[in-house]
Amino acid sequence: MKNRFAKSRRSHMLLRGLAGRENRVAELQSVLTACQALGPDNGGPGELEKIRCITDWLKACSVTDLTRLDAPDPRVPEGLRPNLVALMPGKGRRTLWLFGHTDVVPPGDLTAWSGDPWQVRREGDWLYGRGVEDNQQAIVSMLLLAEELAAHGLTPELNLGMVFMADEETGNTYGLRRILTAAPELFSPDDLYIVPDAGSPVGDAIEVAEKGQLWLRVRTTGAQCHASAPQQGRNAFLAGADMVLAAHNGLRAAFADANPLFIPPFSTFVPSKHEPNVPNINTVPGSDVFYLDCRLLPQVDPEAVLARLQATAAEVGARHRVRIEVETVQWQPATAAPVVSPVVTALRAAVARIYGVEARPVGIGGGTVAALLRERGLPAVVWSCIANTCHQPNERSSITATLKDAQVFAHILMNAAHV
Repeated sequence: MKNRFAKSRRSHMLLRGLAGRENRVAELQSVLTACQALGPDNGGPGELEKIRCITDWLKACSVTDLTRLDAPDPRVPEGLRPNLVALMPGKGRRTLWLFGHTDVVPPGDLTAWSGDPWQVRREGDWLYGRGVEDNQQAIVSMLLLAEELAAHGLTPELNLGMVFMADEETGNTYGLRRILTAAPELFSPDDLYIVPDAGSPVGDAIEVAEKGQLWLRVRTTGAQCHASAPQQGRNAFLAGADMVLAAHNGLRAAFADANPLFIPPFSTFVPSKHEPNVPNINTVPGSDVFYLDCRLLPQVDPEAVLARLQATAAEVGARHRVRIEVETVQWQPATAAPVVSPVVTALRAAVARIYGVEARPVGIGGGTVAALLRERGLPAVVWSCIANTCHQPNERSSITATLKDAQVFAHILMNAAHV
C-alpha cells in the first residue's frame, strides 16, 4: 500500500509539473523553428543545428546516455545527417520509446502565410510556424518530459527512450532506417513504441495500421513544335493531362474496396507533383512528367495497380500518338500493430486519464516511421493530439496539447502496472 501511494504521489508530481510550462513550450518551439531544418532534397542544409540544440537541452537536464547514429550525406555542409538516441533509466527492463523527426518541409507559397514561417507567432494557445506541429510538438513534449523527470529527481517505472531522427520527410534513408541498421540491439519486441506524428484534434485516435504507399512516375513523350502549328507535333502535356484524369478515375473505380478501420476507408490515387516542361508559352511540349501518390488498403495488390495503370497508359498513348511510361518511385507495404497490445492498452488508459476521451484504434493513409518499426516486429503505434495542419501554410500547434501529450507519456512511464 505504501509503495502504491508513493508511486501515485510521484506520478502526480510529474503531471503537475508538466501542466505549467506554457512559456517553455513557446521558447523551445521558437528555437527549433528558427533552425530551418530542411533536408537537401528540399533545398536545405540538413538537421544538424536542430540536433545540437536538442543535445544541449538534454545535457542541461542531466541526460548522459546520448548516442549519435549519423548517416553520411555529402549533399549537406557537414557531410552527415544527424540521428540522436537518448535514454533515461527507469526501474524495470522495458522501455517506452518516443520518436520525433527533426526535418521539416518547405513553407511553400510565402504569400499564403500570415507571417514569417521561420519565426514562431503566438496567438493565445496557438503557435504558428513551419514545423511546429510536424514534428516539433512531439519533440517539445519529449524534452519537457525529460526536463521534469530531472527537475524532480524521479526514476520512472519504465526506461525512457527518445529518438530524434533526420530525413523523415524524404524517405528515412538517413534517419530511422540508419538507426535500425546501425543499432538494432537497442529495440526489443517487449518494449512500448509511440510515434507522435499523427492523430486527431481531440486525441481519440490511436493509429495501429498504415496503408501501402506506392509512388509512381508517369512520363509522356510526344513531339515538340511551335504552338501556332500544333498539328506538326504531339502535345505531351495534353496527353499527360488526359492520363492524369484517366489514371485517377480508372484506379478509383477498379480498386474500390473499403475497410472501416482506415481514414479514409478506401484506397486513394492522387496526382501530385508535376515537373516543368517548356519555359515559354509558345512551344508545344514534347515531354511531360507527373507523379501519382497511391495509398493502398492492405488487400490491394500494388502489382495489380501498376498493371492497370500501364494498360491505361497504352490506351491514352494510342489516342494521342505518344509514348507513356510508368515507373515505380517507391513502394512501402501496408503495416499493422495488434489492436490489442500492451502499448495500445497503456495509451488508452493514459489518454482517458489526461484528455478524458476514449481512444480507438484506427488506420491511416499517411506514412510514418512506425511502418519501419512494425516491419521488424516492433509493435509501434502512432498517436498525438494535433490540429492536422502539417505541410499547410500557417501550420499551428496547441500549447495545451503539447503539455497534455507530455502528460500522457508521463502517465505511461510512471504506471507500468497498466502494461
